[in-house]
Amino acid sequence: MFKKILKSFDYSLIIVYIILSLFGLVMVYSASSVTAVQRYGVPSDYFYSKQKLHIMVAFLLFAIMAFFPYKALKNSKFLFSMIATITAGLILIFFFGHVSNNAQSWFRVGSNSLQPAEFAKLAVIIYMSAVYAKKQKYINSFDKGVIPPIILLIFICLLIALQPDFGTAFIIFMIGATVILTSGMKFKNIGKLILLGLVISLLLSPVVLLKKDKIFTPVKMGRVEGFLDPFKQKSDQGYQLVNSYLAIGSGGIKGLGLGQSVQKLGYLPEPHTDFIMAVIAEELGLVGVVIVLGGIAFLVLRGIYTGIQCQDPFGSMLAVGISSMIAIQSFINLGGILGLIPITGVPLPFISYGGSSLILLALSMGILVNISMFNYYEKHFKK
Repeated sequence: MFKKILKSFDYSLIIVYIILSLFGLVMVYSASSVTAVQRYGVPSDYFYSKQKLHIMVAFLLFAIMAFFPYKALKNSKFLFSMIATITAGLILIFFFGHVSNNAQSWFRVGSNSLQPAEFAKLAVIIYMSAVYAKKQKYINSFDKGVIPPIILLIFICLLIALQPDFGTAFIIFMIGATVILTSGMKFKNIGKLILLGLVISLLLSPVVLLKKDKIFTPVKMGRVEGFLDPFKQKSDQGYQLVNSYLAIGSGGIKGLGLGQSVQKLGYLPEPHTDFIMAVIAEELGLVGVVIVLGGIAFLVLRGIYTGIQCQDPFGSMLAVGISSMIAIQSFINLGGILGLIPITGVPLPFISYGGSSLILLALSMGILVNISMFNYYEKHFKK
């Protein structure tokens, strides 16, 4: 039986995931070596060493989740414990959280940090997939099947937005919307939900206007202004985006060479986190960008295919939800460095520095591989 399980794994998913993670490790070292010394006063390999440790833990968790039966995740006691833990973490962050980049989003223990909002992404996917899978018989009943999970989704997004972290709140909201679209709900009812959302937005607009000074802070408005006309404010709000353009534009087709980025030498803020793709474009050119985007696109499309092939509603929604999380987060990160949308501080999946993000992705990819394995096993070996 164990040999059959090993034969059932989708090794293309596993290989591409590992390659992206290791490629990200190399680029974190290249992008962060100067910043580590110049800005933080630590050894040049400081962020690389921490990221290497993060990857080791992530690979272990990935292996565990790849063998762990995903259907056990819809256990009611587990779902309650998971949501209670995430909600408690998002509330406690307001009392014990560490502030960084104008957001109180991290728990800090020594030199290590943990971001509860990252794990809220996967928690929402698991919870909504499990609830809607159990409610398939009355999925179009608003009072029983539709509204309760949406209330929790909005509550979690609100807690994260108050940190404030609008980028992550938006990602989680869009992930929840994707799960709803794949839940089997009639499009007529989805249309009603959209209409309800518009009505609620109109009702809340006076509150937003009254609290506009707290909601639209100078930092947030500065990001919008920098997005609209970065070159007009190239020494202030548009500084990050202008230097991102310079990095991307100077890379060309083949790039300047690994380790040869100029913009990472104090010009490009956060080169190893939010703007790591700009460094990749500068050092490895269009070739490096295509490798990263191709790998991420493969994981997303393969995950959606896994969801379509899965006969279990829970597994299907889970696979599509995980794929949408990777796709949406990638779009927001890349959209920010290209000036398509305002910068939100969202990391690039698998590539950017960050332990919470890597561990979340490891757990998510492990679940996705397990779903794919079950699909193949049940189709070819189960009789």
